[in-house]
Amino acid sequence: MGLLLSRLWRMFGNEEHKLVMVGLDNAGKTTILYQFLMNEVVHTSPTIGSNVEEVVWRNIHFLVWDLGGQQSLRAAWSTYYTNTELVIMVIDSTDRERLAVTREELYRMLQHEDLSKASLLVYANKQDLKGSMSAAEISRQLDLTSIKKHQWHIQACCALTGEGLYQGLEWVAQRIKNK
Repeated sequence: MGLLLSRLWRMFGNEEHKLVMVGLDNAGKTTILYQFLMNEVVHTSPTIGSNVEEVVWRNIHFLVWDLGGQQSLRAAWSTYYTNTELVIMVIDSTDRERLAVTREELYRMLQHEDLSKASLLVYANKQDLKGSMSAAEISRQLDLTSIKKHQWHIQACCALTGEGLYQGLEWVAQRIKNK
């Protein structure tokens, strides 16, 4: 009976789930955050430090930490990892030159003990732009299939139109409901 009540409370309660959203600068993290909040494009400037917003979707409350992606700020990402259930990594699908840097940051982050139980959602953003890499190509370049200790999913998306964003959130919601 207790287990049933616990699951019902999780499904319909106001429990918050902490997510950190990371990625290199100009990947579209803040645009995605405000697309979730307002369902519209908001003109943004580079994030210095972090933004934090509560996003409610399908009666699930997410506390989303959008972390600045400039090189000087990446060392501070780990200060936000405590109690994180899910990491969203946003990738600029046109930025082939820095994909190796993204890969290094991803694997460094996944080794952190505070993220040992966190799931990973990779948004392959900017799919609307000519010459963008597909989600499959990004997955191969990042060697996502080698990630065995974390549940992960890659989702093609466009932050400007919202295309693909909610499919990613659906995957996140299923991870939370299955806990």
